[in-house]
This record gives sequence, structure tokens and C-alpha cells, in this order.
Amino acid sequence: MVYNMSCFICPVCRSLLNIDGRAYRCENNHSFDISKDGYVNLLMSQQSSVKRHGDDKLMVRSRREFLEKGFYGKLQNALCNAVKSNIGYGALIADIGCGEGYYTAAVSTCADYSVSGVDISKDALKYAAKSLKNCRFAVASAFSLPYGDRSVDCILNVFAPSAYEEFSRVLKDDGVLIKAVPLSEHLWELKCAIYDEPYKNKPEIRDDELFNLVSVDELKYKIKLQSNDDIMNLFRMTPYYYKTGRKETQKLLELNELETTVHFGVEIYEKR
Repeated sequence: MVYNMSCFICPVCRSLLNIDGRAYRCENNHSFDISKDGYVNLLMSQQSSVKRHGDDKLMVRSRREFLEKGFYGKLQNALCNAVKSNIGYGALIADIGCGEGYYTAAVSTCADYSVSGVDISKDALKYAAKSLKNCRFAVASAFSLPYGDRSVDCILNVFAPSAYEEFSRVLKDDGVLIKAVPLSEHLWELKCAIYDEPYKNKPEIRDDELFNLVSVDELKYKIKLQSNDDIMNLFRMTPYYYKTGRKETQKLLELNELETTVHFGVEIYEKR
């Protein structure tokens, strides 16, 4: 029987997984079904004690509807440029915390790369895998990645948890980590519309024994939201949504127009 190689490893024995029909299978015969949507679940039950993993359907749908209108298109372009400037053709790129695949899609089409995505949310990966047939997707934790040691050329990490020790393990010795983070004034006017005492973000730059900071590019501009749907979609895709009380949320429900700053940092790191 002919197996197709994959980029993932078995979460049980850590050997390489191959695609065997509608499943991923390793040499020790551990098997993981490929869902009807096209992703594989490699999240072991002991890796998380919570029942709901990652973003739920509401957050995924809100983010998808918001991003499809192009509000973060400049960030998408900036990430593609960062990848093309730092990664050679044919590289394996892993989008960790890929969500529904908005940035994954752009990177997979900007040059000749092998692109895969990992997220802990099945709801997000259902959409990503349906939309991007040329990419491999797996449900897994960023803190236990389904990649072999020194097997990945580039990690993309956009507004997602950063498991630096795991990133260092799976990256090749000359591997690159590209992160997108919110900077100090990101969504400042949105925060002011909700909270009496909003606070600015405090980004943290990583520069230690695992990763060397190469560069930080700042991207700052304003977006104009001209419907309550757009405003609420933006709100629901942020961490603020589930932490904000009903009284504060009501303030946004009464708005039909909002201009707010988006303020991103694109950080590029080399593995030490």
C-alpha cells in the first residue's frame, strides 16, 4: 500500500504520520481519522481538562465575517512580505493558532511553500480545512505541537498563544518565527467606547536563550466601521468579549458607526 507523507507526527509515539486513505497512520499503526471537513484531530485528551477547546462558533463566524471585509488586509500583506523576505521557496511553514485560516490562506498563495495550520478549535479548523484544500490542518495544542524536532522552516504566530520552547523544538536550526502582536494603541477607540478607564496594550519583546529578535515592523492605521454588525463582529473576535459586562456591551450595541485605530507589530525572530 502506498502512503502519502504528511508534515505531522503521531501524538502517541511521536513517529511520522502518513496519509492512508481517509486517515493518518504511523508505523506503529496508531490511526487518526481525517474529518469530513479535511482536518485531523491530534489533540490528546490529557492535554486539556476543559470541554470546549479554543474559539467557539460565534467567535469564529464573527472573525471570518470581519476579516473577509478587508479591514486587516494590510496586516495580511505585511505578513506575506515578511515570509517572502525571510523564507526560501519550498519551505514548510506552520501557522500556529491559525484559526479559520485567513492569514494561512495568504501565505499559502504568495509563493511556493508547503503550509500547514494548527489550532485547538475544531470550529475554526472546520472552516479552514474546507476553504484551503492545499494545506494540512490539525487540532492540537501549541504547547504540544504535532511536528518533529527541527522539521519546520518557519512558524507563523498571529495573535495566538506563544509556546516558545515548542517553537524552538520544531524549528530547524536556521528557522524563523514571525509573530503579529497588538501594539499599544490597538483598538483604542473601541476600548474607549466600552470602558470608563481603558488601558493600552503592553507588548513584550522576546530576546533570550531561545530566540533572537531580528526586527519589528509597526503597522498603524484607522478603520471605519459603518454598521453595528461590523462593530460587534470586531468586538466578538477580541478577548474583551467574554470579559466585558452587559452594561458595557450595551454601549456598543447602540453604535452604528465607529472609527478605531489598528496598531500591529510584525516581529521576526531567529532561533538561537
